[in-house]
Amino acid sequence: MSSSKIIFLDQSQIPTHYYNILPDLPKPLDPPLHPGTKQPIGTQDLSAIFPKELIKQEVSSEQYIEIPDEVLELYKLSRPTPLIRAENLEKKLDTPAKIYFKYEGANPTGSHKTNTSYAQAYYNKRAGIKKLVTETGAGQWGSALAMACKHFDLECEVFMVKVSYNQKPYRKTFMKFFGAEVYASPSTLTSAGKKVLDKDPNSPGSLGIAISEAIEIAAQREDTNYSLGSVLNHVLLHQTIIGEEAKKQLEIADDYPDVVIGCVGGGSNFAGIAFPFLKEKLTGDKNNLEVIGVEPLSCPSLTKGKYDYDFGDEAGMTPLIKMYTLGHEFVPPSIHAGGLRYHGAAPIVSALVNSGHVIAKAYEQTEVFQAAHLFAQCEGIVPAPESAHAIKEAIVQAIKCKETGESKKILFNLSGHGFLDLGSYEIFLENGF
Repeated sequence: MSSSKIIFLDQSQIPTHYYNILPDLPKPLDPPLHPGTKQPIGTQDLSAIFPKELIKQEVSSEQYIEIPDEVLELYKLSRPTPLIRAENLEKKLDTPAKIYFKYEGANPTGSHKTNTSYAQAYYNKRAGIKKLVTETGAGQWGSALAMACKHFDLECEVFMVKVSYNQKPYRKTFMKFFGAEVYASPSTLTSAGKKVLDKDPNSPGSLGIAISEAIEIAAQREDTNYSLGSVLNHVLLHQTIIGEEAKKQLEIADDYPDVVIGCVGGGSNFAGIAFPFLKEKLTGDKNNLEVIGVEPLSCPSLTKGKYDYDFGDEAGMTPLIKMYTLGHEFVPPSIHAGGLRYHGAAPIVSALVNSGHVIAKAYEQTEVFQAAHLFAQCEGIVPAPESAHAIKEAIVQAIKCKETGESKKILFNLSGHGFLDLGSYEIFLENGF
């Protein structure tokens, strides 16, 4: 087991505000465009599927936004999360670097996603909404929203990407345990799903397809809203509680990172760990800080995608947003890191990559799983395959420090545990892919 140093905060030290990076960006984001008129959308265009308070957060110019008391109380189920010094991994790599990780897996759903699901369910409940509909890739987001909806007495319906629905059956069980209805996407319940199945009856699905199905269902009832687990500004905002806590913990350790790393699918967990530290880089206080987003080589939106306007879903129902994209009809290979199989990346993350403030890297599945295996043997935590992408880059950085003799401080976000991914790891252990 790990002998790593663990830095805890008291619950009285949970941050009371989210950090909003929008006013600190080098330039304003390009506005979303209406899917029909291709003109910039107004807040009224979003009111059909989002509550007013979340729409306000989407475009807010306030640097810090207060966390509601009811949401803070729910955070106390698992927050503050520990910051851990990975000393055993450091020794194994024989590196002069210090490696820290923020562990978001120690909550009831096993990932960082409750940081936004509690907030989204709260604001929808206050708006009089009765039901939330969403998509999920690997199932972490669907699990988090199912749990949040149960807390606020909301119905929950989840369209789960079919390949993950089959690869990770216990995620489906978890969602049902908290009262959610779960469907494999593409499904025959929506026009969007039927259209995909008509073209490819064996489609493995994609997050873009699942989003189309969820939005189609949400638009059918006035008391139903759509909820998204990544990409949008307000979702990334809620996740910054991760980095705000990590800053306090590193102050206790009398340290500050030279490198901050997160895996990237849509961008929520990456934003959560990185944005509070990027604040210092954007304002000129920490110009040498390296911030790295890591994605799968098989779904390389940031490293090989085009920076352009595109739909967030496969059917073209969402507003057009400026992002790095592989094209909204892209169907990724059936890799095991289901939470990273998205054709685009969050507009804020994309803008920061485009401006050079964030570095994007990509790795293939086998080397990512090898990194996960080494980390688990050293630190006693089986990471989610998504989080293992950040671990891979942390190891690369630590080995580089060994070669140069630098004693850099490396911080990464371990965004979830991999206990419900053991089937994927078994395939890796037996066959090496």
